[in-house]
Amino acid sequence: MKVGIFMDLLTYLGITTEAVSPEQVQLKLAVQPQVQQPYGLLHGGINAVLAETAASLGANASLKKPQVAVGVAVETHHLSAVTAGTLWTVATPIRLGHQLQVWQAKTYQTPGQWTSVSTVTLKVQTLS
Repeated sequence: MKVGIFMDLLTYLGITTEAVSPEQVQLKLAVQPQVQQPYGLLHGGINAVLAETAASLGANASLKKPQVAVGVAVETHHLSAVTAGTLWTVATPIRLGHQLQVWQAKTYQTPGQWTSVSTVTLKVQTLS
């Protein structure tokens, strides 16, 4: 598995992993110019990256090798604009199935005041 490519993206964007378990994943991101659109707002794709990253880490923490979970769908709702500060993403499983997993990821700056909400569906595969 080419973890280096995945980790390089997280490093470039400044995403740090605060906690990973099959029950919950927490990520942190300081809003910097590389994650903003030209108008100074957080790029909407960053919300999706945070959501899929968190869900993927949690899904894979729930599996035993040689199984892996890979994203097949991400639906993200942008709830409020972000221009500065720190974002937190918390992902929790909705369903941990044998073939599909579904996770919800919520991103916020202040607990309870979500800046985005995402649903991530992952397919469980067996590596050969």
